[in-house]
Amino acid sequence: MPGIVGIITRLPQDAARHELCRMLQSMQHETFYTCGTWSDPSQGIYVGWVAHRGSFAAEMPIQNETKGVTLIYSGEEFAEPGTVDALRARGHQILKGGASYLVHRYEEEADFPARLNGRFHGLVADNSRDTTLLFNDRYGLQRLYYYEGKETFYFAAEAKAILRVRPELREIDSRGLGEFVVCGCVLENRTLFRGLNLLPPGAAWSFRNGRLDQKKFYFQPEEWEAQEPLSADEYPEILRDTFVRNLPRYFEGPEKIGVSLTGGLDTRIIMACHKAAPGSLPCYTFGSMYRDNQDVKLARKVAEICGQPHQVITAGEEFLSRFPYYAERTVYLTDACVDLGRSPDLHVNERARQIAPVRMVGTYGSEILLQDVMFKAVAPRDGLYQPSLEPMLQEAKATYDRSLKTHHVTFAAFRQSPWHHYGVLSLEQTQVAVRTPYLDNDLVKTVYRAPRASYINQQSRVGLLRSGNPALATMRTDRGTRGLNSSITRAALEFSFKAEYAYDYGMPQWLARLDHWLAPLHFERLWIGRHKIFHFRPWYRDQLAPYVREMLLDERSLARPYLQPRTVRNIVAGHLSGTRNYTLEIHRLLTLELAHRLFIDAPASA
Repeated sequence: MPGIVGIITRLPQDAARHELCRMLQSMQHETFYTCGTWSDPSQGIYVGWVAHRGSFAAEMPIQNETKGVTLIYSGEEFAEPGTVDALRARGHQILKGGASYLVHRYEEEADFPARLNGRFHGLVADNSRDTTLLFNDRYGLQRLYYYEGKETFYFAAEAKAILRVRPELREIDSRGLGEFVVCGCVLENRTLFRGLNLLPPGAAWSFRNGRLDQKKFYFQPEEWEAQEPLSADEYPEILRDTFVRNLPRYFEGPEKIGVSLTGGLDTRIIMACHKAAPGSLPCYTFGSMYRDNQDVKLARKVAEICGQPHQVITAGEEFLSRFPYYAERTVYLTDACVDLGRSPDLHVNERARQIAPVRMVGTYGSEILLQDVMFKAVAPRDGLYQPSLEPMLQEAKATYDRSLKTHHVTFAAFRQSPWHHYGVLSLEQTQVAVRTPYLDNDLVKTVYRAPRASYINQQSRVGLLRSGNPALATMRTDRGTRGLNSSITRAALEFSFKAEYAYDYGMPQWLARLDHWLAPLHFERLWIGRHKIFHFRPWYRDQLAPYVREMLLDERSLARPYLQPRTVRNIVAGHLSGTRNYTLEIHRLLTLELAHRLFIDAPASA
């Protein structure tokens, strides 16, 4: 996804610039990207950037009036109202729009970037101090990979950029592999590649004379954990005031914004509180190829009540016909940070960009407001992986269990978001700029003060909706939200959700065998597409069967040192016959195989 890339080194200029160009080339994925480079050989700094054309951080580098301070920035920043005017009033020259004001915030704020609000990473070269500052956002969601070599420090928004110039890193890390198998993502600040790490959240690392000088942090979650909790009467009102006050800044800027509506509350709350003029805010919903699902039905009504246009985007026959392309592209663009179960996201976000280059989402809403846990550590199927990998699988489970032993908001915002959510976010942001108000600094800080009672958090969330637009609060939700759905409706929706979950990818083996025997009765058609958008259990079994067979039964795939070939063959045969359900296993196996072919086996010049 768009971001910065660079090296800090004492190598000769020609060698450094050559490596920078090769790294930058590996991140230029789309024709609507813009890119550039900047260097200061006296400080050993060579940096480049890739951005969506016309976006907040498209015009780089940013310099102060004397050109003594240079900032290269990626992401967005949602500043307090009046910030730019105040800087102008103090004599700073600031271009209209974009990120140009940020270099002056660096000059004025001794704790920079601690007061920035958004997802971002960047680099500041300060000639007056002879220092270079490399930083990221406090959540670590605008990811930066790094590698410390003997003479050079490499950093990049995408792992492939570093792998391209350091081929010795093109090796799967066994601990990262274990975590990906068990959790679906790599935990903490590790990656799937040996020796390649992530800049920790809230980092502000300084360099001097081409070498790493200090590893500092401008923020730790303990700062917010230490706040006094609010009472059950105080919290809903303060939460509402904070959300409503800060929401407008997420709709600012010259780029057109589209709202990605669902049937849940998180995007509905945004629509209720934003008060957009009728017809001014295009909305769309990702739907099923089989029928209008609950998201589509409810989102259409939300858009109608708010007076906004609405479209449905599906991943259907066009996506399936080009699945090998989207599968490979998904793994490549995300550095194998998301499995193939999310490959349709690339297709639908390509379509979303045609509506608007900025996509407003409700992602992280329930995770933050309700402290929901969205991923788990699940042991893989017996006999699929070699016994030699077992210690790594057990360690992954232990690491996950330890990560849960923290404040619930800390887990949701600072662990779950950058570990579990990053893969999908990085895939989406290759096509659109993704915005959400639910990671606003003020909002998350306020949620830390929520009373411990879970019903208070749920009531506060529903209260946000009712105070913003009572008409939207009369509608049911796609699942069973208390206060909006009757008990009977909740029960019916929950049953249909679980039925589709089974027919989509969660069907136990005994039921898969029974369903195969009863296939002529077409029970599958009764449930599939009622809630879900993507349907990989039948897709892998039917339309995508040749691809699954070709990829997973290939001799290269079966020879991977951590797999048991016999079990892989049984998985492919069982799922494709329809007598077994191995959807999740096929996701993992295909993703890992593509990771090998794209990043490990492929030549560095590929």
